[in-house]
Amino acid sequence: MKKLILTGILAVAGLTTTANAQIQKGNWMVGGNLALADFGLNKGGGYNFSIEPKGAYFIEDNIAVGGYVDLGFKGAKDAATTFTYNVGALGRYYVSPGEKGIDNLLNHGRWFVEGNVGVGGTTISKGGTSSNGLNFGVGPGYSYFITPNIGLEGLLKYDANAGFGNVGYTNKIKFSLGFQIYLPTSKAKQIINDVK
Repeated sequence: MKKLILTGILAVAGLTTTANAQIQKGNWMVGGNLALADFGLNKGGGYNFSIEPKGAYFIEDNIAVGGYVDLGFKGAKDAATTFTYNVGALGRYYVSPGEKGIDNLLNHGRWFVEGNVGVGGTTISKGGTSSNGLNFGVGPGYSYFITPNIGLEGLLKYDANAGFGNVGYTNKIKFSLGFQIYLPTSKAKQIINDVK
């Protein structure tokens, strides 16, 4: 019963935070992007699906560091299946309202820049081609906060793999949509201490 009450208190506290509180020092960001999903309907049509879960901790106001995983599958009937993976560290910087002439869109969102570096690769089932190596990327994004703790995001990012193997260096520009949940750790700790 105590845990149920604590969960309810945390939920109410999370919903009552201010619009800037979610990107303050000590908070967590958890979520991900759905980079691309399509399923071919024509004869020989295939599928293409990629997800990017990520999590980060705000080491300072507007600055978060954490990790990411990027998994993707692409294929079609009687064709090669491609599996891609990337895993590593990421960093984000959220631009403050009015900073460098960039204003908040409707006062409910923030522009940000995200960069990442890690390991990754691509494996194609037919033909045996593969590439494994350094994965890195950088790009701007925008997070629109539909509630004080949930942001819908768009991210335009240059993504590259400096690989070893049959493929070598690959790069692309990708646009992804997703969401993040911002967890105010400082308020949660305070509520937990008050319940004890």
